[in-house]
Amino acid sequence: MSGPGAAIDVAALEQALRRTVQGEVRFDDGSRALYAADASNYRQVPIGVVLPETVEDVVATVAACRQFGAPVLPRGGGTSLCGQCCNVAVVLDFSKYMHRVLAIDPQARTARVQPGVVLDDLRDQAKEHGLTFAPDPATHTHNTLGGMIGNNSCGPHSVMGGETVHNVIALQVLTYDGLLLTLDATAEARMQAAGGRAAEIASQLKALGARHAAAIRERFPPIPRRVSGYNLPALLPESFDLAKAVVGSEGTCVIVLEATLRLLPDPKSRTLLVLGYPSVYEAADHIPEVMEAGPIAVEGMDDRLVQDMKRTHLHPQDVKLLPKGGGWLLVEFGGDTREEADAKARKLMDKLRGKDDAPEMEIIDDAGKEKQIWRVREAGLGATAHVPEQPITWEGWEDSSVPPAKLGEYLRKLRALFDRYGYGCDLYGHFGQGCVHTRIDFDLETADGIAKFRRFLHEAAELVVSLGGSISGEHGDGQSKAELLPIMFGPDLIAAFEEFKAIWDPQGRMNPGKIVRAFRADENLRIGPTYRPEPVETVMHFAADSGDFGRTLLRCVGVGECRKKKGSMCPSYMATGEEMHSTRGRAHLLFEMLNGGRQGGILKQGWREPAVKEALDLCLSCKGCKAECPVHVDMAAYKAEFLSHYYEHHARPLSAKVFAYIDRWARLGAHAPGLANALANTSLARRLANVAPQRRMPRLAARTFRAGFRPQAGCGAGAVLLWPDTFNNHFHPQVLDAAVQVLRRAGHEVRLPPAGLCCGRPLYEAGLLDEARAYLKRIVEALGDDLRAGTPIVLLEPACQSVLQEELPMMLPHDEQAKRLRMQSLLLPDFLQKHAPGLELNPPASKALVHGHCHHKGVLGMDAELSLLRDRLKLELDVPDSGCCGMAGSFGFDNDKYEVSIACGERVLLPAVRSAESGTLVIADGFSCREQISQCTEREPMHLAEVLARALPPR
Repeated sequence: MSGPGAAIDVAALEQALRRTVQGEVRFDDGSRALYAADASNYRQVPIGVVLPETVEDVVATVAACRQFGAPVLPRGGGTSLCGQCCNVAVVLDFSKYMHRVLAIDPQARTARVQPGVVLDDLRDQAKEHGLTFAPDPATHTHNTLGGMIGNNSCGPHSVMGGETVHNVIALQVLTYDGLLLTLDATAEARMQAAGGRAAEIASQLKALGARHAAAIRERFPPIPRRVSGYNLPALLPESFDLAKAVVGSEGTCVIVLEATLRLLPDPKSRTLLVLGYPSVYEAADHIPEVMEAGPIAVEGMDDRLVQDMKRTHLHPQDVKLLPKGGGWLLVEFGGDTREEADAKARKLMDKLRGKDDAPEMEIIDDAGKEKQIWRVREAGLGATAHVPEQPITWEGWEDSSVPPAKLGEYLRKLRALFDRYGYGCDLYGHFGQGCVHTRIDFDLETADGIAKFRRFLHEAAELVVSLGGSISGEHGDGQSKAELLPIMFGPDLIAAFEEFKAIWDPQGRMNPGKIVRAFRADENLRIGPTYRPEPVETVMHFAADSGDFGRTLLRCVGVGECRKKKGSMCPSYMATGEEMHSTRGRAHLLFEMLNGGRQGGILKQGWREPAVKEALDLCLSCKGCKAECPVHVDMAAYKAEFLSHYYEHHARPLSAKVFAYIDRWARLGAHAPGLANALANTSLARRLANVAPQRRMPRLAARTFRAGFRPQAGCGAGAVLLWPDTFNNHFHPQVLDAAVQVLRRAGHEVRLPPAGLCCGRPLYEAGLLDEARAYLKRIVEALGDDLRAGTPIVLLEPACQSVLQEELPMMLPHDEQAKRLRMQSLLLPDFLQKHAPGLELNPPASKALVHGHCHHKGVLGMDAELSLLRDRLKLELDVPDSGCCGMAGSFGFDNDKYEVSIACGERVLLPAVRSAESGTLVIADGFSCREQISQCTEREPMHLAEVLARALPPR
C-alpha cells in the first residue's frame, strides 16, 4: 500500500476500479475538468471520477483508493460555495444513480433516502402525505440530500424546522478504512458491543466530548445559524448523537450511503407579508418583534439588491410588487387554512401599525404573486454576480450569521468594513435567523488584490465573532472559511477538530485540506494571479461582457441551476443526468479549454478540444439557459462560436451541411417537390444526412406559400411585412395563409419581403457563422426602405424571431439598420396585441394544450400568446412544464441523437399530448415542435395563426 506521502499509481488505480465497480469510472481529461470546480472561488483537478450505482460500488471504490493511497471526495450536486466539492481526489458523484427516495413513513414522519436524492424530489413525494423536509436552500431544485447533510444546509424555512442537523435521525456511513456503520443517538452501545474499530471510534469520540466539554459549551455560540466547525456539541453527554456529529463534516470524515430524515407537517396554506423599511438596517432592527409573531420564514434584502436586479433585467415585474422602502422583510406564515395564515399576518400588521416607525406593509394573497416575490429574494446570486458595468462579485464572506437581536448592529458595522476596504455589495439573506448573504467585488487576479481579500476575511471574522456570531451560517467552511476557524473557536477546539477528523479518518484521505489543516483562502483560486486565458478573436460579439470571451466564460458561477428537472434549461441533462450535458458542465469545459495553457491546465487542445465538442454535441441550443440561468449563460451562442473555430481544423460532416443549408435545398426542391420528397427519403440520402431510421423526413408542400400569395390592399391600418420563413413557406404554407387571413381581417395590408431571404437559424448549429452574418446582411440590405419607414415585420416561427432578437446584435453589433430590424420585428401574437387589440374573435374550441417553443418561452416571452388564447379566445389552457420537445431543428433527426431527442419529448410533452381530450386543440408555434408531436403521437398540432384563422367570425 502506498504511504500518505507517496505518489499514486493512477493507471493502476483506474484499472482496479474498472475491475471492481459496476458503475461508471472516468479518468479522462474531460471528466476530470468537469469536476475541477464547484460554485466557489476554488479549482482542484480530481484524480478521477466514479459514478457508483450501488453501495457495493462505493465500498469497492474506497477499497481501491485505500489500496493506492488515493484521497476520496463524496459529492452530490456540486453546489458548494466554499470549495468543499473540489479536490485532488477520486470524486464519488452520487447524483446520477444513487438518487432514490427509498421509503416514506407518514405515521412516523420519516423518510429514507440515498445521498444523491434531489431535495425537491423528496419534498414532492413527501407533499403527497402532507409533509415536507424543512431546510430548503435556494438550490432546492437540484441540490442533493447527501450534500445537504455534508454541509448542514439550511434555507428560509429553517425558521420552521431548523438546520439539516435537526432533521437527521440516522445515517448509514462508510469510513475510509472500510467500516460500515449505522449512526444515530443510540449507536454508541452497538459500536461498543461490536468491538474492534467500531468500538474504538465510539470510545474516542466519547472521550473527546468529555475532555472538551467546557470549551464546547463556551465557544459554540447558541444562535439559530452556526454551520462552522465540526458539530462537537453532539458529543456532549446530554446530547450524544453520532449521526448529528458528522452532519456538516463536508465529506472529511465519512461517506453517507443512506439517511433517515425527519419530516414535518407541510403548512396547508401560506400567507406572505412584505414589510418595507427606510433601509435594510431598520429592517434588521425589527427582526425580534417580527419573530415573536411565529412566522415560518423571514427573509431580508436591501435596496442595492433590487437595483442590481433592475440593472440585470432580472424579474423586473416581480420587483414592482414590493412596497415602498429601502429594505424589505418577507415574512411568511403558515396555517391549516388561508384564514388562519392570514390572521397571523394581520395580527403582526396591527402590532406594527401602532408604532412610530411602522413599515410599509402589504399582504400578498395571490399564490402567483407570492411566487414572484420569492423569486426576487432567491435571485440574490444571479442579480449580484454579473452586474453590467460593475466588477464581477465573488463568494468569500457569503453567509456569516449573528444573534438575530444584533443583526442591525452587525449590518451597519459590516457595511462600514466594506466601505473601508472599498468593496461594494448587496445585503440579503435569512434575517429571521441572523444569516447574511452577500457577494463581494474582490480582486482575485492580482497579488495585491488577493492579499487585501485575505486581510478583509480576517477582519470580518473578528467582527462577527465579537458579536457572538458564526463565520458560516449556511454554506460551511470548506477552504474559504477554514483558516478563520481559530478566530471563532480558539486553539484548543481547533485541536479538538483535528482529533475528531483523525478518529474517523486516521489516514487523512477523506476530502483533505478542508475544515482542518486546510488550504488558506488564497490558495487553489480558480482565477488567481496565474489566470491568463488564451486571447481569442470571436466571430460573435459578446456585448454583455465587453466583447471579452474570457470574461464571458467566467459568467457561470457553478450553482448548478441548470441541473434542475423543471423548466426548459438543459433538456439533454434532464434526459441523461450527465454533468457534461448541463450548462454548468459545458461552461466549465469551455473555461478549462481557454485556460489550458496555465499551470495545472488540463484541456490543452484549444478550439480543437474533443471533450468540449462531445459536451456541446448534445446541446439543443434551446436558449433555456439564457432565460433561466441566474447569470444568463448563453450556451447556444457559445456552442455556435466554438463550432465555428472547431471546424477550422476539422472537416464539417456532410449531414451538418445538409441541414444548415435547408433554405437552399428547399428552394431547389420547390421546382419539383414530388421528386425532391422521393429523393429525400431514399436510403442513400438518409444515410448521407445521418437521419435516424425511425424518422420520416418532412415533406415539401406541393406549392409554396410565396407561389400562392396574392397582394391585396388593407383597410387603412397600415402595411406589414409577413416573413415567409423557410419552414412554413416550403413545408407548412397553410400556416402563413392563416396569418394572412388574420392580418387582413385586422385591416392591414400584407406584403412580403424580397424572395431568397432567410434568417439562417440552422447555420448556427453547424458553426457557419460567416455565412450566417452574410444572410443577415442580405436581409438588412433588402429591407432597407421598409426599415427606414418603420414597417412592422411579422414572423411566425419563434426560432427565426430569436435570430433577429438574439443573434442579430451579436453578428452586426454596430449596424443601425440591424438595430431597426430588431426593433421592428415581432411574433404574430405580440403584433396583434399591440396593433389589433379590437380584432373580433370567436372561441374555436373550449380547451387547448399549449407547448411553447424553447426560444419563445426563454428569450421572447409568451405572455401575448397566452393572453390571446386565454382572454380573447376564452380557451381553458393546459400549459405543461414540458421544456424542450427534443426535436430542435435537425437535432432530433440525427441518428446519433435520436434517443436523447425522444427522451426529451417523453419527459412531459408527448405524454401530455397523448392524454389530452380529443376535442382539445394542440398548439405549438415551432416547426420543430409540431414535427416532434406529429411524428410521435397521433395528434396534428396547430400553429397559433391557424387557431386564430379558425376563430375569425364569418363575414
